[in-house]
Amino acid sequence: MAAAVDLVEVWRGHIRECVHQGHAVICDGSGQIVDAWGDPGAVAYPRSSAKILQALPLIESGAADAFGLRTDQLALACASHLGAAYHTARVANWLAALGLGDADLRCGAHEPEDRAARDGLIRAKAAPCQMHNNCSGKHSGFLTLTRHLQAGPEYIDPAHPVQMAVRAAVEEVSGESNLGFGIDGCSAPSFALSVAGMARAMAHFATAQDRSGARARAQQRLVAAMIAHPELVGANGQACTELMRACGGRAAIKGGADGYYVAIIPDLRIGLALKIADGAARGREGAVAALLIRLGVLAADHPVARRLINGPFRNWRGLEVGYLRAAPGLIAA
Repeated sequence: MAAAVDLVEVWRGHIRECVHQGHAVICDGSGQIVDAWGDPGAVAYPRSSAKILQALPLIESGAADAFGLRTDQLALACASHLGAAYHTARVANWLAALGLGDADLRCGAHEPEDRAARDGLIRAKAAPCQMHNNCSGKHSGFLTLTRHLQAGPEYIDPAHPVQMAVRAAVEEVSGESNLGFGIDGCSAPSFALSVAGMARAMAHFATAQDRSGARARAQQRLVAAMIAHPELVGANGQACTELMRACGGRAAIKGGADGYYVAIIPDLRIGLALKIADGAARGREGAVAALLIRLGVLAADHPVARRLINGPFRNWRGLEVGYLRAAPGLIAA
């Protein structure tokens, strides 16, 4: 097994103060590795980067059309939102249309990351609910599929028909089977994949326009939904949202907890996946920005690119004290 390699460096003054190592893979539509750093076979949990995979059965089963889901709802099914009012209102309306409510979710409650929503709860002396959970859109999709399948309420159980359908989709699209799983922060199973397997899955989405059939149509709809609604996939100011905007609609991009990131680039017919070994957010965001620059999808001088990679960082007084840069060889071919 190859070791993790340097992907992102942090410099302060003349010293390389930190380095974020990891693995990254770019695959084409045939599933072949086009480029790789570190170990393509390194196994990890894609965490929320896998939400587009977890949403496949929602469309393939016919549930999305049976319940008349809109494009913004499909984007929410792939989202890690911040619990802003424009997120939770959509989730609440979605659940109400199913005849369900907050108590039917199984993702757990946490304080919204959106400051206005959090401050509003504090002023109202109210507790957060499950709809504030960053995964409540995904879970609304799970509940929709549960209703369509007329299955039981514990849809996060690995043996539940919803999770069995998710597992089958993940195995088929990634080309990997006998997947182990861990339980994610939202209590749903997170299936372990090699970084190459996840890149292969993303490339499968990126080439959906070249195929026919229900799966290909479902993949195209999910990619289009993410690109059309970047503010629902994350939130204004979030890296994945701002990167999708900066790429001008050329890529569907999604981060996952503990150092994961993926991108689907349909016009290049490629997908990428990366895992930062130490789980650092700045490492995963810098690495994905560097790879998007390498692929010509993101302009190196775009303000979002400069914020995430190869740009300066400042202290609380506004003084420029260092910079974050891609490790040698990550941007330059």
